[in-house]
Amino acid sequence: MITPAASTWPSPTLGRRQKAVCRRRVTCSPRTSVCMFRQDVPCQRSLIQLLYYHLQKNQKRGGSWAILADRFLLNSGCLFDQQSGDLVSQLGLGSAAALPDGIVRAEGRSLGQFQWADVKVPDRRGELVSQRTMERVRLIDCERHVLDFIVTGSDVVCGEDGRVCAIDYTRQQNTWWSHEVDGRVLGLAYSNGRLVVSTDRGVLYCFDGEREAGPQAGSSELAGAEPAPNAVDVEAAAEIISRTGITEGFCVDLDCGTGGLALELARQSRLHVYAIQSDEKLVAIARRRIEQAGLYGTRVTVLLAESAKSFLPKQFANLVVSSRSLTQPLGSSVEEESRRLQRPYGGTVCVGGLGTMAVDVRSELAGAGSWTHQNANPANTICSMDELVKGPLEMFWFRDVDFELPNRHGQGPAPLFHRGIMVVGGVDGLCALDAYNGRTMWTVELKGNLEEYDGIHHDVGVGETGSNFCIGDDSVYVKSGENCLRIELATGKILAEFKTPVSGEATNRAWGYLSYSHGTLYGSVSNEEHRVSPRYELSTLYTESVSLFAMDGKTGAVKWRYQPEHSIRNNAITIGGKSLFLVDRPLVMADRVTDPRRGGRHLPLLKPEEIPSATLVSLDAATGEIRWKQADDVFATQLAVSEQHGVVLMNYQAVRHSFFKLPTEIGGRIAGLDAATGRRLWDATANYKTRPLIRGDEVIAQGGAWEIQTGKPVAFELNRSYGCGQISASANLMLFRSGTLGYLDLSRQAGTENYGGIRTSCWINAIPAGGLVLVPDGSAQCNCSYQMQAWFALREHE
Repeated sequence: MITPAASTWPSPTLGRRQKAVCRRRVTCSPRTSVCMFRQDVPCQRSLIQLLYYHLQKNQKRGGSWAILADRFLLNSGCLFDQQSGDLVSQLGLGSAAALPDGIVRAEGRSLGQFQWADVKVPDRRGELVSQRTMERVRLIDCERHVLDFIVTGSDVVCGEDGRVCAIDYTRQQNTWWSHEVDGRVLGLAYSNGRLVVSTDRGVLYCFDGEREAGPQAGSSELAGAEPAPNAVDVEAAAEIISRTGITEGFCVDLDCGTGGLALELARQSRLHVYAIQSDEKLVAIARRRIEQAGLYGTRVTVLLAESAKSFLPKQFANLVVSSRSLTQPLGSSVEEESRRLQRPYGGTVCVGGLGTMAVDVRSELAGAGSWTHQNANPANTICSMDELVKGPLEMFWFRDVDFELPNRHGQGPAPLFHRGIMVVGGVDGLCALDAYNGRTMWTVELKGNLEEYDGIHHDVGVGETGSNFCIGDDSVYVKSGENCLRIELATGKILAEFKTPVSGEATNRAWGYLSYSHGTLYGSVSNEEHRVSPRYELSTLYTESVSLFAMDGKTGAVKWRYQPEHSIRNNAITIGGKSLFLVDRPLVMADRVTDPRRGGRHLPLLKPEEIPSATLVSLDAATGEIRWKQADDVFATQLAVSEQHGVVLMNYQAVRHSFFKLPTEIGGRIAGLDAATGRRLWDATANYKTRPLIRGDEVIAQGGAWEIQTGKPVAFELNRSYGCGQISASANLMLFRSGTLGYLDLSRQAGTENYGGIRTSCWINAIPAGGLVLVPDGSAQCNCSYQMQAWFALREHE
């Protein structure tokens, strides 16, 4: 919204401008670190050199606004030495502006003017040395809190909540001009006698020395008369939408001409259109035409480029069209470009003349893996076997998503991927993004969905409870209490609601384990009396179950139930090779906490002989019938299965921190059993620090690797910096936190590499699937020195 000035801006005189010789440029991170670049020769980018980049040296100090003043860099209320980047002093937060001899700084409801001064101060030896500092020479009271300000000559223009005003700071003159505005002023600029003001309400004001009203937004004076629609473009857009059914997402128009088709597609749908044209004159006409319609930059962007080589990212477009194809055939090179741009899993090319348009829909991506469960699949392999994504990694897309994720320390569920869609759990719901362009496809509100994982500090997490959602075929299943919703993967539409199959008077009703395999939804009934959090009394993050059941994934009809002799740990269930495997063990009361309190801790780890013996059970996954039982030294608290090799893996939970660990998670041992008979194939002593994953014929963890059929050690080395969290893997790549996002490309043997600036969360936050590395923002509620606070996808560098 553009609003004309309703009062005269007095147009204060600017102070004398000094000739500036720029030898340096400063770049500060979007979050919390400081860096400096030097440019010795102006306007030559190749001669810009990095002087320093301090990621953690100044702890959590830094930010995106930077001011060069005197010999210092002013950033987020701190003074840094320009030469070294070292922290010199802290002034306090508040907007600031540099003057030739000092600075002006906002201090709440006041403005302070400071001048540079050299003072004598004692050093560590007590000797007086000269130190550059600032001395306040003037403090000006303001009527309201100063949100932002700029200095123009002898005046300070202040942005406030609902008002903009001017103060002569040199004479300590209070407000001498003001104007009410709509919203909080967060942006100010002054040039050539005009003051521009922006607010958080989306309003833009311009004040000058004249009393004439300016043009209103959308008026013909501002944008010109909107062009009349072209009948061919209108009909063509309608036919494209009718034939493809695509009304949302990203569209590319190759050889867009004067932009008529791109404009009509935007008008008739919710598509965002990138129009490509190589003729500069046509580009200018198209931009003007779309701007006059009020859609340029928000819904349609016209780019000057060759249609056969658009330089747009590959595989991102939901729809590719061509205005040129309405009247003439596309060349082979443009056809090839259209296929390059097509998004996998439904990306569509629609070209041709009216009534004869041809439609090509791209299918799934060959070699791409899925990640449908917390540990990749119902088998708990923690490996997607995606064959496409490799290192070195580069950015594919990034964006902000208005969706609250739980605190990373809560160790919440992993993101999931299937058929081109990434599904992410949030504090109060689920959301789905197009994995190939980052567009939010749908959001389902589920109040308190992951609230239990939010705000806690390394307590019970998904490593003990299992995830509360999974994907099966065309549906997402998410549990809460005794209910489980079935949600359509493509649209977010709620299709059904299922309940745990318990009697009306049952005390245990909450849904525990959750997975899906071959049309069947598997679940368990939680033991709600068995609470293991030492800190949170009302926690509903249950770890044990009193029964297991299977339902039809579409109707919810119960197929079978299984009643254990004792108890089933939720993370000791795995499915593969048409069998379901579980561990039936008496409850270990040392795990249970009856008096949670602030700062509470579990009991020490038990000795092996203090843990009751268990039984490994194999069930027919389709009928629930018992195939075999094995009670010979069953120690596992976690299970996984290799369907390819017919091996069940027994292990303990392993984590890289000591904040929370059940007394029964004693670790130090791993074993493989024959999935068909339960016969022990191998048993090994092993000091692994992450949950073992199954990649092909190998079992891998931080701390070792073994042949899955024999247990023979395999040469494997993983070097990792600080940070907890588990490893996620594909055929060629292993992802983990190593300070930032670390990865090991097994196809190149390049050792541990990092994609810097990213803070992944404390469990599984990055997944390799769909030919990409998909990472929702893992830094939720983190104020450490990591710059990229966003959702993003990475791909192999080209």
